[in-house]
Amino acid sequence: MSDAPSTRVRSPRTETDDAATADRAATADRAATAERAATADRAATTEQVSAGEESETPAAEESGDRETCPECGGRTRVDGAERVCADCGLVVEADRIDHGPEWRSFDDDDANPKRTGAPLTRSRHDRGLSTEIGRSTKVKGRKRRRLARMRTQHNRAQISTKRDRNKVYAYTEIRRLTGVLELPDSVRDAACALFDSAQEESLLRGRSLEGFAAACVYVACRTADVARTVGEVCAEAKATEAEHRAAFDAMNRELGLPIAPSGPSEYLPRFASDLGCDPAVEHRAGELAERAVEEGIANGRNPVGVAAACLYTAARELDAECTQQEAADVADVTPVTVRRTYVDLTEE
Repeated sequence: MSDAPSTRVRSPRTETDDAATADRAATADRAATAERAATADRAATTEQVSAGEESETPAAEESGDRETCPECGGRTRVDGAERVCADCGLVVEADRIDHGPEWRSFDDDDANPKRTGAPLTRSRHDRGLSTEIGRSTKVKGRKRRRLARMRTQHNRAQISTKRDRNKVYAYTEIRRLTGVLELPDSVRDAACALFDSAQEESLLRGRSLEGFAAACVYVACRTADVARTVGEVCAEAKATEAEHRAAFDAMNRELGLPIAPSGPSEYLPRFASDLGCDPAVEHRAGELAERAVEEGIANGRNPVGVAAACLYTAARELDAECTQQEAADVADVTPVTVRRTYVDLTEE
């Protein structure tokens, strides 16, 4: 073989094309290197952000802070029944529980829009859980008559047995009595509970319902330290004193009522208020009432008359205006009853 050098000559155009190709290759290599570096930086940043979110999420959950978005950290706002992020739109909480009352909106009803209903009460035979068909002046003609018939049938359907009928009648009488005597609701509920106990023990057979209603109100007053006499209760009740006494004796014998004999000091505050006595007179009357019980002066006597006599005696000692007739009228006794106790209290 010949080792003679090649005689091929490159043209200037060919050399120019080769240089351009080399420049393009170098530019592409630099762009690829820069893109790989940028990708690596973004990956590192993403890992750091993810690690930060993972470390902050448990703290946010533990603190129970729902005001901050768990994704972007933005502020959240309430939109209807949802809590959404104002920045990224993430729904943080949906179907929130409303612990307040349920509201209603009727165009023809100006009453309270709350639908929570009335509380349970012992003064109703069904504890106040039943519904009632109300009355409206805006309903006329055939629809009004139809509602009246529906109301009648609804009221009949609420009372299914004779036991419930007796309870409804007695509870109505108890509510009327407590309203007329201006007694608190606690006394009314206690009287209804006592009647329920008497009915459970089958004490109503052969006795008056009105008498049991009056006796329950009287016993509830005695247990609650509300001064009311048998005469005052029977004067407003539909029962006589004999019916009241029969019902009271039956309950006291079978139920073992936790009541003690009443004393004159129980009636002093009310009698002093009716007479308009000064606090000093009332205080002195209390001391006289205690002495009357300790010395046996009140034994066998009406405590109401003893209380009136103590007020009259205290008024005489402190030069207050109070006559025997006024004291007797307040206690609903005769002046002779007041005078006899006054004589016993003033004897040395």
